[in-house]
Amino acid sequence: MKLFKSYLLKVSGILLIVIVLQSCFDQPGSWKNEKIKASRRADFHALNDQVFKLLKANDAKQLGFFMSKELIEDTYTTRLIELVSNRLADNNYELLDEYYVINKFTDNDTVKATKASKNSYDLYYQGITREMYFSFFTPKAGDNKYMITVVYAKYDYGWKISQLDVAPYTINGKTAPELFEMAKQEYAKNYLIDAVNNMSLASNCLRPGDMWNYPNERDISEFYAKIMTEANDHYKFPFTLTGVPTKPRIIRVYMETVDEGSYPMVYYLSSIKLADTVALKKENGNIRKVIGNVMPGIDKDNKYIFYSAFNTKPDGRKTVDHYDLTDKLQ
Repeated sequence: MKLFKSYLLKVSGILLIVIVLQSCFDQPGSWKNEKIKASRRADFHALNDQVFKLLKANDAKQLGFFMSKELIEDTYTTRLIELVSNRLADNNYELLDEYYVINKFTDNDTVKATKASKNSYDLYYQGITREMYFSFFTPKAGDNKYMITVVYAKYDYGWKISQLDVAPYTINGKTAPELFEMAKQEYAKNYLIDAVNNMSLASNCLRPGDMWNYPNERDISEFYAKIMTEANDHYKFPFTLTGVPTKPRIIRVYMETVDEGSYPMVYYLSSIKLADTVALKKENGNIRKVIGNVMPGIDKDNKYIFYSAFNTKPDGRKTVDHYDLTDKLQ
């Protein structure tokens, strides 16, 4: 009897250890990058390699074997695969960050930023299964970078892609928080147009992934709204450049994206016929002399200013002839 009790105690002790170990490993939490168990991380990387090979090939049919039922049934998935494929054709992508999570909640869950840096971010997402894996990829080269997000969830039929996303991550080599800081500095120097332009870029790359959230997102949005109101009050389009003899009228200023980055584009109405390119170039030379006085800062920190001269104001409904010129500042 004593031997039997001793045996039970030993077995109970072993069972208790197993239960404790299981509960330790199964507790809700998140593990980032090298904190993910090496063997599990290797499995996820192998899965990503297969998926990205098919994404690059735009092979929606074969990708179906890796996707959740819900993603397959989504009518936009085929188009999304095509968009991701186009990005992969333009550049080589590398893993930026990855997370393995055991969710606490079955609905909305959160991974909070662990570092208080300018580019720290939180993840807000739907915990559709208990275990999930998030991977974020960005190009190795270029200033205008798109992020590719691939999210996997462990269903009862295996690990499958539950979410696929592609969106701007950096513009002119800067993230949304970095563009925000730059715009604040420009605003402090009374470079209102530059500040507005950079905040428009910040807005464009504020959400590089659907679940991605910068802690200062509200500050960014509020600052953008504030300076947009000031700009609209200060600049009433169209307005005439009285310092130019031909009195051209500026009708719009926005950021134009080219391979080298995003820079100011100035639309203006000219009384000179578009066929008279010699006179148009002379007029544009005079515009360049005064543009920095009218819009302080626009000719200071930009590599280019693009110009489009019109005889008829474009209305967005039909193509209007124009003459394009580029001022290379740097």
